[in-house]
This record gives sequence, structure tokens and C-alpha cells, in this order.
Amino acid sequence: MWNPVVILQSIVSGLLMGGIFALFGVGFSLTWGVMKVINIAHAAFGILAAYAAYWGLTVFGIDPILSLAVSLPLLFGAGLLIHRFLVQPITRSRDVVVASMVLTFGLAIVLENLMLLAWSPDERLITTGYSSTSIFLGDIIIRISNLLAFLLSMVGIGVIYLFLYRTRTGKAVRATWQDPEGAALQGINLRRVSMITFGMAIASSGAGGVAMAYMYSFNPPAHNLWLIFLFLVVIVGGVGSILGSAVAGLIIGVIIGLSGAFFPMQWVNVLLFGLLMGILLIKPEGLFRK
Repeated sequence: MWNPVVILQSIVSGLLMGGIFALFGVGFSLTWGVMKVINIAHAAFGILAAYAAYWGLTVFGIDPILSLAVSLPLLFGAGLLIHRFLVQPITRSRDVVVASMVLTFGLAIVLENLMLLAWSPDERLITTGYSSTSIFLGDIIIRISNLLAFLLSMVGIGVIYLFLYRTRTGKAVRATWQDPEGAALQGINLRRVSMITFGMAIASSGAGGVAMAYMYSFNPPAHNLWLIFLFLVVIVGGVGSILGSAVAGLIIGVIIGLSGAFFPMQWVNVLLFGLLMGILLIKPEGLFRK
């Protein structure tokens, strides 16, 4: 008989993990929805930020969350440069989606090998002074580090949401996403909007990478596994839907948590991708796209 405590613990753990998927998915969805660019290197930048946080903690004793004050602006700037010199030229291609996938796949391979050269393939885990501390809510156990990772993800999603819906530039991004030709006719600089969108997406991947590193060990090739879940989140939530990606991330996290509690781990991916195929057959635009 299923234990209610085990079920509740699995749901809570899944929600904490799903929040990180949500943040990753929101950034991935932004570039896909606004620019029609599928950034295969998205998760690789998350790994890069995780390494920066790890070495900042190990060498200088800087808390991983505080390290984001340095890594996020740098990633945003890197995103601007990558867009200007690599992504922008391929936007003139007939098939931007395929061209962007090929280009960013190559970028991901370059980043992975540079990280392997710099830090070896050994797995790392961010361990702080509060990593072993937990909160007890009755029989439910919540690790402080996992809770911080979830809160970091929610703050990241909140910042992106406020940017898109409360700032002039954010409204220009949404206008470009909904109707690029109409936005251009209204005087919106599509090139500038796309550049800012790409930079923000890369920065969000850095925050997601640090959050993920609080919960799981990582090494340079780990971005390939993370990327699979990014596709799942965006397709379930709907390409370009910020709220959809956020909710889909939480749903997928709960499914993983519950599945892992009651089924062998090899069945978890079977259930997830069975869900994906079902959604593609029934509602290919995603659950949260109208």
C-alpha cells in the first residue's frame, strides 16, 4: 500500500526540482519563441555558471548565489556578443531553426571541450555549510540547499516576467514574438530586441545551472541530459509561452518525483517521453498555448 508520507515527500521534492526545470525552460523558450532560434548550447552555459560558482566557493569561499552577481552580467554580455557575431548572420537563412541548431550544437561541443580541458570530466557537487541542514515539516524533509535552489529559480522567473510585462523593452520583445512584421512597422528595432532576448536567455541559463548544481553533481557532458529536459519543458508548456514553460517545469518535476518513488528509475524517462508523445499527438502547440 502506498505511504501518504512518501507520496507527499515525492511531490515536494519534485516541485523543488521542477522549479529549476522551469527557469531553464523559460530562457530556452524565449529564444525559440521570439527569434525562432533553438539554442542547443543553452544548458552548456548553465554548466559553465555552475563551475564558476563551484570554484568561487572552493577557492574564494564565495557563496554560490552571491557568485551570480559576477557570472550573470558576464553571461549576458557573452550572449550579446554571440548573437552579434554568430546568431545574427544566420537569421538571414531560409531555415533559421535548422541553421541555429547546427550552429549552437557546434558551440555546445566547443564549450564542453573547453570545460573538459579546464576542469577534467570529474563530477563536482556544490557543498556549502548549510548543505546538510534541513527543515522538517512534520514527516516531510526539505534540504535548505534545495529550497534555496527553488527560490533562486522562482526569483529568476519573476524577474523575466516583470521584464517582459512591466518594461518598455520587454513589451517590445513580446510584440516581436507575436508579430515581427507588425513590430517592425511600429518602429521596434528587431535586431536590438533579439540581441537583448538572447543575452537574457543565456543569463537565465546561468542562474538555472547554479540552482541545478545545488541539487545534483555535474560535469561538462551533463548539459546533454539537461537539454533533453529543456525540450520536454518547452514542448509541454508551448514554445514561447513563459507561463506555460514555468508550469510545465513544475509538472514535469512532480512527475519525476512521483515516478522515481514508485517505479524503477529506467521507467521514469519512459513515462516522461510517453507523456511528450501524447501531447504532440493531441495538442502539438503545447498545453498552455492558445
